[in-house]
Amino acid sequence: MANTAQARKRARQAVAVNAHNSSLRSTLRTAIKKVVKAVEGGDKAAATAAFAANVSIIDRIADKKIIHKNKAARHKSRLSAAIKAMA
Repeated sequence: MANTAQARKRARQAVAVNAHNSSLRSTLRTAIKKVVKAVEGGDKAAATAAFAANVSIIDRIADKKIIHKNKAARHKSRLSAAIKAMA
């Protein structure tokens, strides 16, 4: 357990920050799933619209360093490739 006042405060803050970051990670996963579901549905127009709506969410979470910027780029690239591969 934390022994000093500042260590106790950092422990309290860590709990709040962790909860916030977890929420943002959940938002990211949901955004990715929306695009994947649209791609699996076979509707290219819906998939493109979902992708356009969720790219900003992915970028915003990467900007906050919840995930690395390269991971965000990788997700966007794979989703984009999946959409382009649709018939």
